[in-house]
Amino acid sequence: MISDRHIDESDPKIPGSVSGMIPGELESCLIGWGLKKFHARQILAWIHRRRVLSFAGMTDLSLDDRAILSRRLTILSSKIGRRIASSDGTEKFLICLRDGERIETALIREPGRNTLCLSTQVGCPIRCVFCASGMKGLSRNLDAAEIVEQFLQVSAALAADERLNNIVLMGIGEPLLNLQHVVRALTILHAKWGAGVGYHRITLSTVGILNKIDELVATGVHPNLACSLHASNDEVRRRLIPTLQTTVSDIVRKGLDYRAATGKDVTFEYVLLRGVNDSTEHARELSLLLRGGGCKVNLIPYNSVEGAAGRPPESDVLSAFVDILREKGVSVTVRKTKGSDIAAACGQLRIDAERSSKAVGEKSDHAHR
Repeated sequence: MISDRHIDESDPKIPGSVSGMIPGELESCLIGWGLKKFHARQILAWIHRRRVLSFAGMTDLSLDDRAILSRRLTILSSKIGRRIASSDGTEKFLICLRDGERIETALIREPGRNTLCLSTQVGCPIRCVFCASGMKGLSRNLDAAEIVEQFLQVSAALAADERLNNIVLMGIGEPLLNLQHVVRALTILHAKWGAGVGYHRITLSTVGILNKIDELVATGVHPNLACSLHASNDEVRRRLIPTLQTTVSDIVRKGLDYRAATGKDVTFEYVLLRGVNDSTEHARELSLLLRGGGCKVNLIPYNSVEGAAGRPPESDVLSAFVDILREKGVSVTVRKTKGSDIAAACGQLRIDAERSSKAVGEKSDHAHR
């Protein structure tokens, strides 16, 4: 039985669209307008399960009820601004928010599953030196509806026989720095009255906000966890992520604590950058850091970003790195590069769109001088 105990229904900040509501909130609205309480779950089923994103299409509601709902409620507060497809089946969606900000979400197709990569903030305060997401810093957090709407927008855009069955919170932003809205969004995406995606099919990625991992455990919302190490020692990590002082050993320990507390999978992410963190010595350091804990490592050859530092490793260097880890008993996977022809690395599409808008604006200003 799904519990919403971690969502405070007394919070006066009710979501700006139905996408961010839980049943009790929607029921209260309906009762206040003289509509039947039980319609709330019908409406949520239409939205989350049947992929109907207008009240007009909810045919088990009366025409009068649909008219009232259309006047009083909004299902979506965002819209798809651009959709581009890669030759490998990956798709990137630029999402335009109500205040003019932009985010992005990526659909990654693989045999037997479709994974959606969600953003949780507009920009990012962490500013990893190799990442496009934080180039312009943080604009604001996304609310729960804006997180859920990425799932709804892409789901509705798919063919009738195609479904989203995996979610990763690895898009723009640090999810744990927007924990309240992320927890609400995951509750909606997981619930039987929502999208019904099991937590074992949801992975939250964090750069290592240790106190927030403890808070996540306390909420009862327990996705799989991906901890972004990106370095085998603290000196290299501080160069790559200068805004955080968290040690690599503390991140590993906290990840293992999360696994013990929740029973969920924990993976340690490691972006490989040529000449920075990809040497055989780095591989040995990483194996010592992770050996014996049953740890999984996901190696990610760097996907080059215009304006950010870094290049991907040479193929023989990558192979040597993998071999050392496996020899030391560490479970290793290497992430396949997806969508390289459509700027699918996190944050690239948003940056490209903002550059284009700026160029158009400057051209228009020049024309009027």
